[in-house]
Amino acid sequence: MNYVGIDIGSTASKVVVRGDANAHFVLPTGWSSKETTKKIKEHLKELGADVENEDTRVVATGYGRVAVDFADHVITEITCHARGGRELAHGDCAVIDVGGQDTKVIMVEQGMVVDFLMNDKCSAGTGKFLEIMANRLGVTIDELFEMAAAGEVLPISSLCTVFAESEVINYIGEGQKRENIAAGVVDSVAAKVAQLAQRKDLPDHIILTGGLSHSIYFTDILSKKIGKKVEPTENGRYAGALGASYLAEEKKKRV
Repeated sequence: MNYVGIDIGSTASKVVVRGDANAHFVLPTGWSSKETTKKIKEHLKELGADVENEDTRVVATGYGRVAVDFADHVITEITCHARGGRELAHGDCAVIDVGGQDTKVIMVEQGMVVDFLMNDKCSAGTGKFLEIMANRLGVTIDELFEMAAAGEVLPISSLCTVFAESEVINYIGEGQKRENIAAGVVDSVAAKVAQLAQRKDLPDHIILTGGLSHSIYFTDILSKKIGKKVEPTENGRYAGALGASYLAEEKKKRV
């Protein structure tokens, strides 16, 4: 048997296969979730997990989950991220997921979602904000973090991405160091994520998932702003897909 979790995010699509063909991979979502889904289906077949066969079960989640027309089940992001986060944390925890389009805080107790918050109204506290600012500075997101670690924070006070970008443009015009601008950008995102997370009574065990989850630099800043240790996770960007793969297995067992 193969249990496949597919998380179609706004910027990246993550896939986890558990079973006879253990694998994980990521593809850019691009302009069309449907086109990305076709590529995922083809690659899964190459890996030995043919979704047309009865011995492969698929759960889809994420922003473009409805595009996965071969999925056996479609499950919400909150449920899948909580399930994946529980596996990554090896138990109950709070999951802070910084995605491309939204940020989620999910409370997991006794293996179940007991509460959650989502910021999907503004991109200023998400990966999209970092992507826009990195492009403005002419670097990748990883290079943005490297520069930020060597800089001193310049305040970015705007709550809106458009106005915040204007602040960055003004700093560039003033001749401010890119390292200091980068430090201000990362600090701004961490502050907005922390503000969301602090609206809940967080447990001591907190993990970060999403595209920034591997960054020790970002989790250190976030920990200081929250006042509790936030743990990075090496494969945290796969949390939703990992949870979906476990749910595919659990639903198969119930049949």
